[in-house]
Amino acid sequence: LKTLICFVESCVLAEWSKQQGIEHIHVHFGTNPATIALFARSLGGPSYSFTVHGPEEFDKPEMLGLSEKIKQASFVVAISSFGKSQLYRWADFADWEKIKVVHCGLAKDFLQAESTDVPDVPRFVCVGRLSEQKGQMVLLQAAARLASSGIKFELVLVGEGPLRGDIERFVAEQGLGDYVRLTGSLSGEQVREQILNARAFVLPSFAEGLPVVIMEAFALRRPVISTYVAGIPELVENAVNGWLVPAGSIDELARAMCEALRTSPTALAGIGKKGRERVLAHHSVADEAQKLSALFSWCMQSV
Repeated sequence: LKTLICFVESCVLAEWSKQQGIEHIHVHFGTNPATIALFARSLGGPSYSFTVHGPEEFDKPEMLGLSEKIKQASFVVAISSFGKSQLYRWADFADWEKIKVVHCGLAKDFLQAESTDVPDVPRFVCVGRLSEQKGQMVLLQAAARLASSGIKFELVLVGEGPLRGDIERFVAEQGLGDYVRLTGSLSGEQVREQILNARAFVLPSFAEGLPVVIMEAFALRRPVISTYVAGIPELVENAVNGWLVPAGSIDELARAMCEALRTSPTALAGIGKKGRERVLAHHSVADEAQKLSALFSWCMQSV
């Protein structure tokens, strides 16, 4: 049924493109959007390209027909070197040259954010959908380790999702009510405030593309604790701008959190500054948009 719906939508897209003289379409995600673009091209519509964010495309590439989508596309964009490597897995070697990297970028309000002191409070913040792949249950288990050791801290979980009930039950069962706070969904400005009010940002993900929220935390000069997953190590450098731990390791995550609590606000500010430097160098929205624009120009010249 979903495929039939995509086909109908592709018919409409092909007709609209013809009426408006559109010669090329770029879509985001290698899932349904790329399916529609592929069908439209097969119907005589415009050429297409697409950006793969992950991790969904890498979880079921055969079901999504990722190989055929790459073959028929003018070019394909990955948002990290890791993403590029995963696309290589499902592309013919002859198509490798059409796979490019264009990072996600941050807008000016983050890139131009004024410096604020790291608060001298033992507070962590985790921003993300409350779901299995974000690793919040491992984070809570690490938090329980800290609490049982008599360490004072606060953990703020920002977001909503299917795991909220499990999280609330775990917090109650482990007596973490004085340590853990769930905010639910917040506006962009409120998320920014939560990050600024924490001494470190934590995201213990099991699967990712390259989380923009880590870039945001770095832009605000906050160190990050995350995992050796997907493109995250391309952004977070262990012992330089934050801490990287093995995904799923409660012990290592608890250790990193303890280290962040022991580190002075002044030292944390220095760590966060290095994270900001990484973001400024590789994740400017203007620079990355220029890269994509150059790909469009190259694509149209080769038509």
